[in-house]
Amino acid sequence: MKLSLVVPCYNEEKNVSLFYEAVKNDFSGVDFDYELVFVNDGSKDGTFKELQKLCEGDLPVKIVNFSRNFGKESAMYAGLRESEGDYVTIIDADLQQRPSIALDMVRMLDGEPDYDCVAAYQESRRESKLLVFFKNSFYKLINKFSDTEFVQGASDFRTFRRPMVEAILAMDEYFRFSKGLFSWVGFNTKFIPYKVEERATGNSKWSFKKLFKYALDGIFAFTTAPLRFATIIGLLTSFLSIIYLIVVVIQKLAFGIPVAGYATIVVLILLLGGIQLCCIGIIGEYIARTYIQTKGRPIYIAKQVIKNHKYER
Repeated sequence: MKLSLVVPCYNEEKNVSLFYEAVKNDFSGVDFDYELVFVNDGSKDGTFKELQKLCEGDLPVKIVNFSRNFGKESAMYAGLRESEGDYVTIIDADLQQRPSIALDMVRMLDGEPDYDCVAAYQESRRESKLLVFFKNSFYKLINKFSDTEFVQGASDFRTFRRPMVEAILAMDEYFRFSKGLFSWVGFNTKFIPYKVEERATGNSKWSFKKLFKYALDGIFAFTTAPLRFATIIGLLTSFLSIIYLIVVVIQKLAFGIPVAGYATIVVLILLLGGIQLCCIGIIGEYIARTYIQTKGRPIYIAKQVIKNHKYER
C-alpha cells in the first residue's frame, strides 16, 4: 500500500460520500494502491451509517469508529495508527482541502527524496480580520517562547513518509497539539501554499472558544514560559511592595503625611490576591496535565474497526 488518506469525521454525514467521489475522480488512473481511513469521532448524526455505505464501493475503506467524541487530535492519531501506506495524508472530509492537492504532495515526495513531509499552508485566509489577528498573535507568541518552530498558517493537511509517521506515533502524550508534534520530531518538511475551498456542506466545527482552548493547549504543551512569567510577576510584585513600603515610611517619618488607610489596603489586597491566584492557576494547568498524563488513559477508544472487502485481495 503506497498511500493512506486519513480522514477525521465529526458530524460529516452529508460530506463523506462527496469526499469519496472526489477522491475517486481525482485519483482515477493512478498507478499505485491507496486506502481511505475514515475516523468517526463520535458523530451525533448519520456519519457512521454513511461510512458503512462507502464500504460497499470500489475503493479500500477502513472505518475507525470511536466510542464517543475524543476530538480531532485523537482522531488524527487513530488514523495514523491504523494507516498502512508508505505515505500518509491527513485531510478533512469537508472538501475545503482537495484530494487533488494530496496527489500533488505524493508526486512531490516521489520527485524529491530529501523531503520527508509536504505540508500545506493557507495562502490567504477567509476568516474575519479579528480572528486572523488572534491567530497571527498566537504564532508570534509561541515562536517567541518555544524551542519548537511553528510555521505560521501551516495546517494539519500534509503528507508524511512512513518513518515520520512512526516518530509521531511514538509520542503517546494525552494532550496532543499536532502542529507542534509535527515540528518537534524534525524531518525535512516542504511547505506549499494552497487555496481553501468552500465547505461542501455544513459549518465549521471550530468556534472561537475551541480555537482559544486549542491555542492554550499548544502553549502549555510546548513552552514553560507561563511558569517563568508567574515567577517574574511574583518577583516584580515583591520588589514594588518593598519600594512602596519605603515610600510610606519616609512619608510618615519625614513629612508627617498620614498613611493611606482602608481604600489603599483593600486595593493592594485585591491586586496581590489576583496576581497570586493567576500564578496558582498557571501552575495548576501544568499540574493538571501531568496528573492526567500519569493516569495512562488511552488517547481514544475504538468501538470497532471495519475494513471492506477490498483488503482481502
